[in-house]
Amino acid sequence: MRLTAKADYAVRAAVELAAADGGTLKRDALAGAQDIPAGFLENILLDLRQSDIVRSQRGPEGGYWLARPAADITVADIVRAVEGPLASVRGERPGALTFRGTAQPLEQLWVAVRASLRSVLESVTLADLAEGELPEEVAALTRDPDAWVAH
Repeated sequence: MRLTAKADYAVRAAVELAAADGGTLKRDALAGAQDIPAGFLENILLDLRQSDIVRSQRGPEGGYWLARPAADITVADIVRAVEGPLASVRGERPGALTFRGTAQPLEQLWVAVRASLRSVLESVTLADLAEGELPEEVAALTRDPDAWVAH
């Protein structure tokens, strides 16, 4: 999986909204807080609105806020809203592909990769991130020194 700038920006903007604790933030304030290009953020916020993750109101009193409690929105929800499925192989969902001969085990491998991504991204909520705390099972993964080594 490769996280795009769009997915990274979407998560960062959503965490800012979570930290606002129900308050409304203007697009430019969100963009400035996380150094996100405002025009790019506008498209991201539209995707998040269409996925019922954020709500918005126009006008001087308007802005953006989370549509649900931060504890009910996972990082996986955000990534799916802006990028689609968490994992794909040649544009197809793992499990939808079949492989032949010696490549046959790849079907299970790609499904396992998707399951691994889900286990992390579906267990971390915006509330966790806004509070600066990862769930223990995710934090434990970061304590492995090999996790920090580029391969």
